[in-house]
Amino acid sequence: MSDVVLRELHSVAEFEDVFRLFDGIWHPEPGGAPVTVEMMRALSHAGNYVAGAYECDRLVGASVGFLAAPAGRALHSHVTGALAGRGIGFALKLHQRAWALARGLEVITWTYDPLVRRNAHFNLVKLGARPEEYLPSFYGAMEDAINSGDESDRLLAVWRLSEPRVLSAVRREPCRTEIPPDAVVGLGDRDGRPVTGRTDAATVLVAVPEDIEALRAKDPAAARDWRLAMRDVLGDLLGKGARVTGFHDRSCYIVERTP
Repeated sequence: MSDVVLRELHSVAEFEDVFRLFDGIWHPEPGGAPVTVEMMRALSHAGNYVAGAYECDRLVGASVGFLAAPAGRALHSHVTGALAGRGIGFALKLHQRAWALARGLEVITWTYDPLVRRNAHFNLVKLGARPEEYLPSFYGAMEDAINSGDESDRLLAVWRLSEPRVLSAVRREPCRTEIPPDAVVGLGDRDGRPVTGRTDAATVLVAVPEDIEALRAKDPAAARDWRLAMRDVLGDLLGKGARVTGFHDRSCYIVERTP
């Protein structure tokens, strides 16, 4: 990433570039942009986090966040978008982490779709964050190229910036989690369809479909089945105090139930 420059953004022209970048990623319906130019201007002016990644003076990634509760300890990362497959998203998270630590913050949170494999792998394995809350239909109906036709269930990812697993992750040492031999399958994948199982063991595995975004376009009914199954299984486990401790083999959450 030596050829990529990361910096905070402050001008309307820069925010317009971010708006265009995000528009190219999500293709939202009119009025459905994840953040407006005016909001970025206000957040930046008030001392919040608005940053961009530039490659040869071209914006290739951006992130927008705001200070959150508990006051003086947390930043909530509202939206991050980057060109895929080039490590820009990881570089942005490292920049965001450095920004937060410089201001005495301890935690960064964000939400993500629990059904998207690459996001789960990135958040849990590459960054060392942990999902701590299941949020059904968090944003309501979303009309864009990625989320359209499905409910906006989200997991709240919590990145505790100085925990050992996070320190390892920022050194590019992925957080691997082994599956104990007595683990049971709470949600499985059979021929692309969700199959519910047991959730009464100490360790429960919760599968994620191979490509939920393609499935939404190809078979919306199957995508909805996955959404409801994930909500019923993972949402119920987290609601009862279980903890997600890892994401195995880019395919399933590892969930530990409290005794």
